[in-house]
Amino acid sequence: MAAKWSGGHSSSVLCLAVSTEGLVASGAERGELALWDGGGSPVAQLRLPQAEDVTSVVFSARRPSTLYAAHGESISALDVRSLQEPLQRFHVNEEEINCLSLNDTDSLLAAADDSGAIKVVDLESKKVSRSLRHSNICSSVAFRPQRPQSLVSCGLDMQVMLWNLQKVRPLWSTNLQECEMEEESPQSAGQFFNPPLAHSLSVASCGNIFSCGAQDGKVRIFRVTGARFEHELEFQAHSLGVSQVLFMPEGYWLLSGGNDGKVLLWDLSSNVGKQQKSPAKSLHRKKAQAAACSRKDGKLNKAASNEHPGVVPKLSIEHGEKVNWLSCAEIKGSRRVLVADQSSSVSAYPLPEP
Repeated sequence: MAAKWSGGHSSSVLCLAVSTEGLVASGAERGELALWDGGGSPVAQLRLPQAEDVTSVVFSARRPSTLYAAHGESISALDVRSLQEPLQRFHVNEEEINCLSLNDTDSLLAAADDSGAIKVVDLESKKVSRSLRHSNICSSVAFRPQRPQSLVSCGLDMQVMLWNLQKVRPLWSTNLQECEMEEESPQSAGQFFNPPLAHSLSVASCGNIFSCGAQDGKVRIFRVTGARFEHELEFQAHSLGVSQVLFMPEGYWLLSGGNDGKVLLWDLSSNVGKQQKSPAKSLHRKKAQAAACSRKDGKLNKAASNEHPGVVPKLSIEHGEKVNWLSCAEIKGSRRVLVADQSSSVSAYPLPEP
């Protein structure tokens, strides 16, 4: 059963973040920002200027008292020890921000927005160091752990992209719809009615495996190898769009949340962990080309489908509401998945230990 965290908001909760010290931040419609202790009690609240929806929040890993919050086209840096007026304000995006990501050296902050732009802010100089772009709304961006100059992004242009901040163009990209068409699966015709618009990304702690959740209900797993990535695995996870994916802090346990109101826990270690430990298989995998379709410089590489219908969730939570955001917190010695939905409360469910 879920514990309901209430009293922090009066509007729909849109995003969540957990600090290294266990403090939980939530952002909601109309500029509402709240902080929660591990017991689910609100400890501080703030309404950000212009009362614009708070769409993404992220804590600094090295300075856990610093919280970045995206609201409208702006980013506010806040001190959670005294939640008052922002310490700093960045206004570098031209349209509403959908996702923030901070690299693990705390030097760069990436903000993806509705124009398709990803603005990368150098936090020392307080200036934009790089502008990257999708051709449609950029829904998610994530720095790769241990690689502070490398990030992945996805958007409603159905593109998944790998970037190195030394370059303006992506190192590698994949169009999810072209993959579906090339595979000529029986469901291909249905893709025109339910295209794989990409909604969410999460990178595993190893930095080389990342997941993408899309509107067609599928979760796709990719492996980064050098300056490209390969399609490692895909499976039908939800009956409606996958709004959120989240790798747990260790290993290859993945949470997914969908518009079907379900939250699922997947153990992918047997699917991606083996390849990670066994480089001898890579030559065979390259010949079989597990990479579903990757595009670089206009050239399309066709490959066999890598769908695994046998992947089953370790845990299925019938949450009942469309999932806006997922986060994971250690509370009183046990793991909880925190779920934000259309309501003004946060739900906390117990998780099995990996």
